[in-house]
Amino acid sequence: MRKKLSSFIAISLLIACSTVPITGRKRLNFVSDSQILPTSFAQYDAFLRENKLSTDGAKTAQIKTVGAKISKAVDKFMRQNGMAEEANNYRWEFNLVQDDQLNAWCMPGGKVVFYTGILPVAKNVDGIAAIMGHEVAHAFAKHGQERMSSAQLQQYGGAAVAIATSGQDETSQQLWNMAYGVGSQLGMLKYSRTHETEADKLGLVFMIMAGYNGEEAVRVWERMKALGGASQPEFLSTHPSNDSRIQTLRSYLPQARREALKYK
Repeated sequence: MRKKLSSFIAISLLIACSTVPITGRKRLNFVSDSQILPTSFAQYDAFLRENKLSTDGAKTAQIKTVGAKISKAVDKFMRQNGMAEEANNYRWEFNLVQDDQLNAWCMPGGKVVFYTGILPVAKNVDGIAAIMGHEVAHAFAKHGQERMSSAQLQQYGGAAVAIATSGQDETSQQLWNMAYGVGSQLGMLKYSRTHETEADKLGLVFMIMAGYNGEEAVRVWERMKALGGASQPEFLSTHPSNDSRIQTLRSYLPQARREALKYK
């Protein structure tokens, strides 16, 4: 019995392994869009009902415009790389929330929130694009699904058992909570350093594809570093250091430009 279970787990892990486009990193994902997106969209709607949207029309329009351009670039990439069915599952939405937190996030399926508190760090439209590209990249690379898959393995002691395919039952709700800590912490999605570095690289490609200046991504993190440790936002607790990601972005910028040129 133990041997059969081990074989089942090995086969399941092999089947669930896929490659992140552009970076080529291997990922483990048991969770389909049909399993995660309904809950993602519902949680996003609930968040918007419970939090105050910015009344600044100009800033809100800027967030929506940048988001639309970057999501269009992502959609173009996906459709030109045999991912049309997947692209059809995204429901892009961009909102600016009145809150002093230095934060922004993107739920699976393309649901984005910016907090007004991060706008001074973004400073300009290219800075907004850098942050937007990073957050959108999390959804594109399915970091949320990968995180849920890891939580699933932990919950089942390493057994590769799929989330129930029909409805959002108690088990899948528990997995969602393990992966995201929904509720008061909804806006503080925590990813691994690997995911954060990957989102930095992918986001750089997407913001350049959308016509923005990739060099500003470096400046955003220089401004973030200048705030000092005591002022770092909570969502950076699992992120690479500012120095590390500044170096990563500088080093990756030429490659990001070459990648973006393929889709001009």
